Amino acid sequence: MSTESRRAEGAAQELGGKVKKAIGAVIGNEQMEAEGRAKELAGEAQQEEAKATARVQGKVEEVTGAIKNRVGQVIDNEQMAVEGRARELAGEARQKANK
Repeated sequence: MSTESRRAEGAAQELGGKVKKAIGAVIGNEQMEAEGRAKELAGEAQQEEAKATARVQGKVEEVTGAIKNRVGQVIDNEQMAVEGRARELAGEARQKANK
């Protein structure tokens, strides 16, 4: 499962938990309210886990791109350097998108 789908699943779980918690509060059912809060927190945790995974993937992509860029520059291979720089920038973007 991709990090995007895990984030979406977590967001859905969080929303479902908020709804259940609110219904429990309205009808005065403390157990339902607590279950909703637990589901909400589980959804938040799942989203944070997916974002952390994506940040790690982005960092790996950034570092490998930087290495490829530098090697391309050293051996005077412009295509390799450009491909490395593109990968490096993609990794940075992935990290920023998952803060």
